[in-house]
Amino acid sequence: MRVVFFFLLLTAGAATAQQYKQVDFKTLSAAIAFDVPAKKVLGTATYEFEVLEKTDTIYIDAQNMEFANVRLNGKKKTGWLATNKQLKLFKGFKKGKNTLTLSYTVQPKQALYFVKDGTDDQIWTQGQGKYTSHWLPSFDDVNEKLIFKLSVKYQHGYTVLANGKLKAKTGNNDGTQTWLYEMDKPMSSYLAMLSIGRFTEQQETSSSGTPMAFYIRKEDSLKMEPTYRYSRRIFDFLERETGYAYPWGVYRQVPALDFLYGGMENTTSTIFSQDYVVDSIGFNDRTYINVNAHELAHQWFGDLITAQSSTHHWLQEGFATYYALLAEQDLYGDDHFYYELYEMAERLQQASKRDTIAIMNEKASTLTFYQKGAWALHVLREGVGIDNFRKAVKSYLEKYAFKNVVTDEFLAEIKAVAPDYDTEGFKKRWLQSGTFEVQEALELLSKNKFMQQYLALGDLDNKAFAENKEQYLELMKSDVYFPVKEEILYQCSDVPYADKAEIIAIAMNSGDVKLRQSVARTVTKIPAEFEAQYWSLLDDKSYITQEIVLNVLYKNFPKRRTELLDKTKNLTGFNDMNLRILWLTLAYVTPGYNEAEKPEFYARLQEFATPKYESTVRTNAFANLLYIGKADPIVWENLVNATLHYKWQFVKYAKDKLRELLKKPGYREHFEGLLPQLKAPERAKLQQLLDEK
Repeated sequence: MRVVFFFLLLTAGAATAQQYKQVDFKTLSAAIAFDVPAKKVLGTATYEFEVLEKTDTIYIDAQNMEFANVRLNGKKKTGWLATNKQLKLFKGFKKGKNTLTLSYTVQPKQALYFVKDGTDDQIWTQGQGKYTSHWLPSFDDVNEKLIFKLSVKYQHGYTVLANGKLKAKTGNNDGTQTWLYEMDKPMSSYLAMLSIGRFTEQQETSSSGTPMAFYIRKEDSLKMEPTYRYSRRIFDFLERETGYAYPWGVYRQVPALDFLYGGMENTTSTIFSQDYVVDSIGFNDRTYINVNAHELAHQWFGDLITAQSSTHHWLQEGFATYYALLAEQDLYGDDHFYYELYEMAERLQQASKRDTIAIMNEKASTLTFYQKGAWALHVLREGVGIDNFRKAVKSYLEKYAFKNVVTDEFLAEIKAVAPDYDTEGFKKRWLQSGTFEVQEALELLSKNKFMQQYLALGDLDNKAFAENKEQYLELMKSDVYFPVKEEILYQCSDVPYADKAEIIAIAMNSGDVKLRQSVARTVTKIPAEFEAQYWSLLDDKSYITQEIVLNVLYKNFPKRRTELLDKTKNLTGFNDMNLRILWLTLAYVTPGYNEAEKPEFYARLQEFATPKYESTVRTNAFANLLYIGKADPIVWENLVNATLHYKWQFVKYAKDKLRELLKKPGYREHFEGLLPQLKAPERAKLQQLLDEK
């Protein structure tokens, strides 16, 4: 059994947690071991704390942990109890300084994940919403802030990342290395992180002198530049825009296989989804830029200052979402900024018909916290003026650094710089109301000329094409921002090709990847005179365009399928293998195409559905295998296995597909026959589905 050791040293600063009036935790030193095959954490921890007032019980959050060797002030402590959620320590504390030591074992059910990267291991954490207390005795209350110092011992050849500055890395005689990280400022426990894998590193320095490090899997090393493009510029922009120097001394970013979300803003070290690792072609369709800026903005809004409760969660997510947009405005200009705001407004307007929970409600939706929160900040910024808004934010950050905040404290800073602004009216309209202020949003959007043109296009949609054609042509030939031209192409989607040929030609000759992609989407019946040009879209630097075109050409030109498949046989696409999986499927189902290789094509699809691949790859493979429709126990077994995955989205997909199969005639018998060959966990999951009414 392989056991890998971690050593943590954590220090707690004064915080306003539930126990702060009675107990002030000062330090926490811990040594943690990972039993990787068993997916267990084995640890010891020492806490130093000060008792300020007499108390009977001290609580430490600890999910499903087994404790031993609990000692208080050097003596064995008998007055303690471990529940499935907490360690409770009863009496025996002296006023003033105390020391608590303990050992624990836990097999985390969430918050820390063991993932296979081929034959290598990845270990990473995700504390927000799941809590660090699943792998480390800590504090779920965000108001309890700690200073983390982390020493990690792991086998040679791996990179180990954690919060804080790397103070030392030393080699050991047993083939391991020890990594020492230290924080010097407090943070909430949910921001603690570990990331371990075989990575390559690129270093950079911000304009203000902050060291930055970017990590990527060694096999993805050629994707380093497009993945992290503009990272330094985003960092420099956010320091300027907030008016507050980056507070943590060092910043790192690292992707994780099958990460639960787009990214997570652990203090000093963001973990993000492998989906955003792209090459130069993938960058044209899918970039890390918005997630990059969003998670970095959290280093100020969420990490430096933290909302006291979920009621004020928008102070983190609304700010991070809005400042990511401001960073994109710096990169791409005003038209891009206003178009992103418009698309948010569209989503919010649609959602408001059923989602009526206000921002300042802990039950608000993600869309509300993030995007309505961003819109609320835009309304404020426009209402008080950009300079005043910046002054208020700077003062807010300075006043509440390393503390916890509520909404009224931020609004007080707004009121201080703009006494005449009606913050109460704003609060009622945007923060306490479940409606979306459509008219107010439209007025702000209409300040931008491009948005005026874009919104005016809506009035043309109900008119005959002949009435609009000249205006369409004028706009297509202009330098207006591309969404206007995209909208024209969509409005013309049902117009006969001969009538709109001139418009299509302008889009095709533009060289704009997105406009050409819009042609690929909207011209799905291809006349002979456009055939050669449509085929040329296969060479566009866009994996999405190539996928659309491969499907359309396959459908439209059955006599040229061999030519099409030969031309596209080396395409792979994104990390989810979108093009490779589509090609294998088409090659397999096409009569007469490489018949001798068909078993290999199908076997490769089967392999993509196995647990050795990320859930996005497996989802694509399952979709195509189920489309092929063979009665295949290997596919079914892998689909059952998917119901045990830790990503709820993938689990839901697998269960839904299994339910669909079970409704088909004869399939229930097939699955009942599969039960005996499954491992116990898979067997139990399948039995649950079979038992459903």
